[in-house]
Amino acid sequence: MPVHEYRELKPTAEAEAIYRRWLARLNDEFTRHTKPDIRSQIVRDELVQLYLGRPYGGPAKATLNHVLNMHTPTESLDPRNVTLEPEYYGDVDAEKYAERKPLIWFWQMFDRSPLGLNHWLGFRFRCMLGRHIFRHVGKGAKIFHNVEFTFGYNLTIGDNCTIHKNVLLDDRGEIILHDGTSISDYANIYSHTHDINQQANVTNRPTELGPGARVTYHATVLAGANIGENSMLGAMAVATRPVPPASVSVGIPAKVKRQKDPGQSGSCYPLDSNHESGSRSCNLPGRRSHPRLQRA
Repeated sequence: MPVHEYRELKPTAEAEAIYRRWLARLNDEFTRHTKPDIRSQIVRDELVQLYLGRPYGGPAKATLNHVLNMHTPTESLDPRNVTLEPEYYGDVDAEKYAERKPLIWFWQMFDRSPLGLNHWLGFRFRCMLGRHIFRHVGKGAKIFHNVEFTFGYNLTIGDNCTIHKNVLLDDRGEIILHDGTSISDYANIYSHTHDINQQANVTNRPTELGPGARVTYHATVLAGANIGENSMLGAMAVATRPVPPASVSVGIPAKVKRQKDPGQSGSCYPLDSNHESGSRSCNLPGRRSHPRLQRA
């Protein structure tokens, strides 16, 4: 089969210069200011201009009932005036989340704006914010629109990872995406479980993918079901237990159906009918001990 690499695309030189200046200014602002109130003001001012096309005009003076609906959108663009689902969780680190909440709101509202489908800008915008939200974001990461995560501070993304649109990364118990991992559209990666009898009884379990793992369309990885190096989880599959390296697992629950050929990246062959899932050694290197990808 032919190999089709990603093409290198760019906006016009004028637009690229504007985008890069905007991202550099935002990065500088969020680096200098970590207090939630100041970050909220920065995000509010940016979103008012993005959505309403005008500078923020100061606190609303809504004295008449018939103008309340005019002020509600402006107030809702301020991160301090909205609540997000993870804030309600009992195991949230309130201080860490408060520092990141304005940026998470900025991320979500950017994706819902007309700018959200500008991939060139979006890749760079999300990685810029991610360096202030996540535990780590590596070089060459591509994050598409409408990717959602829980806390953010428990998420590690290694070098050259790709996360496609509408992916859920539940980093409540911690998620590590090792170098070169790819997650396809609408996949769900979890790191917590609920007791079947008492829903409020939550167990957090770190979940690791890769290096070089592929979780394909609409697949689900349950908490602690690590996806091994160079392995693939097929479309619609549900991983309830760890997936061994260099294998292809499919189904609900996911089971190993094919084994990749370690000599040829991307090739695989059917498992013997007597083969025990995960018992084959593929002579592939283990996970790299990258200092930035180690759990705290």
